[in-house]
Formats: sequence, structure tokens, C-alpha cells
Amino acid sequence: MMEIGKETPKTPTCILFDEHGEFMKFGYEAQMAYVEMRGENARKHLYFECFKMSLYGTIKAANGKSMKALKVFTEALRYLKEDALETIAANTAGRKFSASDFTWVLTVPAIWHPSAKQFMREAATQAGIVTKGTENKLVIALEPEAASVWCKKLPAEGFITQNHGGDSLEHSPGTQYIVVDCGGGTIDITVHEVLDGGALKELHKASGNDLGGQTVDKKFKEFLREIFCHGVWDEYESNYPSEVQRMMYEFTVLKQEDEDVQIICPFNLGSLAQRRQEIEKFFETVQGASWNDGSIKISKQKMRSFFDESLNGISLREILNKDLSVEFILLVGGYAESKILRQHIISQFSDQCKVLCPFRPQEAIVKGAVMFGRNPEVVASRKSAFTYGTEINPWFEESRHKAEKKFRCTSGERCLDIFKQLVEIDEDVGWDESREYIFRPVEAYQRSMMFTFFQTERKNPFYVDDWGVEEIGLVTVEMPNTTRGMDRQVKLEIKFGFTEMTATATDMETRSTASVKLNFMTKS
Repeated sequence: MMEIGKETPKTPTCILFDEHGEFMKFGYEAQMAYVEMRGENARKHLYFECFKMSLYGTIKAANGKSMKALKVFTEALRYLKEDALETIAANTAGRKFSASDFTWVLTVPAIWHPSAKQFMREAATQAGIVTKGTENKLVIALEPEAASVWCKKLPAEGFITQNHGGDSLEHSPGTQYIVVDCGGGTIDITVHEVLDGGALKELHKASGNDLGGQTVDKKFKEFLREIFCHGVWDEYESNYPSEVQRMMYEFTVLKQEDEDVQIICPFNLGSLAQRRQEIEKFFETVQGASWNDGSIKISKQKMRSFFDESLNGISLREILNKDLSVEFILLVGGYAESKILRQHIISQFSDQCKVLCPFRPQEAIVKGAVMFGRNPEVVASRKSAFTYGTEINPWFEESRHKAEKKFRCTSGERCLDIFKQLVEIDEDVGWDESREYIFRPVEAYQRSMMFTFFQTERKNPFYVDDWGVEEIGLVTVEMPNTTRGMDRQVKLEIKFGFTEMTATATDMETRSTASVKLNFMTKS
């Protein structure tokens, strides 16, 4: 992003629409355009930032207006697709490429709920990244896994040497390490072991929270509201939203250090404050801030306090207390640029593990994602975050089944809603692994078979409507040839992929098939 004076490895999650909801700009271009807008012009435009965590319903823009989340995400992904294709064309003598010529890798936090990943796949489809029939060109990669793949390749000089003696991430078989992906929205934690051949095995289900770096920014803004009390800050934020964005950008740079900071007080904020009282008086009732000749000075101690909620939410002790042999803690993501965060992890856990952070930790995820897309086998197996199953209708047994579950059909008395386990929670599931199951019709003249899929954190529930069991999808396969009556078979194949599984039902008589893609690896 050097063309607009920002030397950062990743563009911010910002998007700008005009007053009619038409896309205008994305990233730093959106941020700079909005910051330069004045008064009424800024209030007419819809500017969204840090919207990655706002996946459902509508998202509120800086001017208070709202837009459907799916449209915001779709337009952001459409811009990234078009920009990528234009960049490739400019560097390949103008050769024309289309989206379908490439495999696209979309990274998501490991702790996101399956429905969030389905939302992202839908947005990518609406953006034209993939179309019907080319869905396999979109790979969903988990961010800490992508970072892990990249960092495993780095030499010792690729890591910041704060409090460690020039170590690199050991990649001999048996090495175990924790990846803490510190993003703006989430803190994502996974545990990996290096296998023979260098592939990775997940040792512990993904965990974490939504207390990423934006939590720190929020605390800073709350502090400004505390300083500029009596409604001054609220009036400023309402009337000069683009100036607030400029202040917040300055803060994101300053929070990377562990020292006193000074932020120039914008003219309009100062003017609003002085209408109320002498500006120095605003600082008499707050701890940790002072007025310094046109600037707001915040003490190092106060800066550290903005991090408290986020840092306290990074829970690694439970993992370290398990029967594992974790040697390293790997810090990645843009929030890991912060010295305060790195020092916290080092002070808390360096007695048990070596703490490593690569230079430019934001880049680790995107570079690892490219490697992951080219070679998904780098993650050999994961822990299933849920038990997965489907509904079956076995013969009714009075001693085992609830009376209200009994139903009668031409073949006899059957039982409704029995949960048949396909995958158990915490089970190791290999990449590209397939499992097959055989089912038979319950009626001689049955012309289709529907499979409804469920997930639960319980090991093996009895009924699909037991507590804690959630429906996640269904697929119906046609069985048009009824000649053999009940002596027919439907094969259900469960194929595990990168972060999703595909269920394919095949009628063995006619070879009629139907498939559904189910997200399965991540726990909210």
C-alpha cells in the first residue's frame, strides 16, 4: 500500500459506498477518501470499517445508516477479485484470465461457527469468485493453520528476537506448538504437531474469543469520551466522523509501542471542547492523560490498561496443563505487532515455552494461505469440533425407544429420529479421508431417500431432537427404480476436505447421486 503512503502488508477492512448504496472504494483508498470528506458530504456516504465480525443481518455505517451484511461482504470480495485479475493481467503481457482459471483461498478465523463459513462462501459466489460447478475452486483455510504452515518454513532470522535467543520454529517430527493468531476481531488458538514428512496434525480443538486488537481501539475511544465529557465527544463523533477515523488510524500505529504517546487534537474537537470550558479542565478529572500544547498525551500505564480485557482473554494455561509436550508459542496476526501483547505472553508463559513472533506477523496468514491452497495436505488431520450424525429409522423396539417415536409403514413398526453417528467429537479426521455407509429404504415403493445432518457437542445422543443437537443440512437422492423393493441400497459417502466435508448419496440401482457440502471443523 505504498502508493498512498501506508507501508503495511495488508489493506484495512474498510469499504465506501455512495448515498445510493453503490460501491466506490475499498481499503486505504476508502479510508483516505472518507477521511478527506467534510461535514454533510461525509454524512451522506456509507463508510464501513472493521466489519469482518459483523456477518449477519445488517451492518451500521459510520454515519449511522445500515446495509445488509451480505452486500457489504460481497462487494468487498468482488473488489479483491477484480483487483487480483487486473494485477495478474498487467504482469502477464495483458493476457486475459477469468476467475475460474484460479484456485481462490479465503481465510477465516478457526473459531468461526460453520454458518459463518457458509456465509463467506455465499458472498464469494455472489462476488463471482466461483460459480455453480466451480465451487471446488474456492478453498476455505483456517487462519492459524495458514500462519503455522508459513512460519514452519522461516529461518531463525525471520523472527523478532524479543526475549528469545535467535530460535526458529522447530519442524522435526514430534514437535508440538501453540499458534495464537492475534487479529483485529478475534484471538484464535490452535495446537499442532509436526508429523513425519512435515505435515501438521491438530492436537486440540480450536479455541479463542472475539477480543482482538479492535477491543484495544474501543477502550481508547471510550477514554476519549471520558476526557471530552458533557457530550463533547459524542457531538464531535457525530459531526466529524471522518476525523475520528483519522485519529483511530493514528492510534493503531501508536499502540504497537510500549511508551507514552501523543496524539494531535484535531482543530474541530478542540473548538467544540473550548466552547464548553477551557480545554485543560477536561483533563483535571481523568487519570493517565494530560494536555500538552495542542496534543493529547496518554501515559504508558494508561495505554497498557487498554489491553487488559483482551490480554486476560488469552487463555493458554488449560492447553499447557494438558498431557502435551508443547515447546513453542507462535504469535501471528496484525495485533501481534504490539509490544505490549508480546511482552504479556512472554511474561506469562516463557517459563514453559519459547515464544516466537515472525517479522511482519500480519503477512504470515496470507503467505501461508497460498502454500495451503497449493498443497492442502500440509494439514494432515484435525480434531472434529463436534459429533456429526444423520437421522435413521430402525425397527421400533419397545424396550429401547420412546412410545411417541413409533410410526407404522408398509414394512412394519419403525422408530423416528434416531441419531446415527458419523464422526465423534475430538476424533482425528484426516484430510481427504472418505467414509462410506450403506442404508436401505423403509418402504418397498420408496422413490427417494432424504438424509438430514446434525451436529452436537455431545458424544453420542440417542435422538436427533435431544438437547444440544442442531440441524446443519440435508440432501435428497432419487430412487426411481423400485423393482427390487426394499432390497435396494443407498451409499452415503462422507469425504473430508480442507475445512468442510461433502456428503454424497448414491442410489446403487440407478447411480443417481446428490451431494451437499457441510462445514464441520470449527466451533463457535
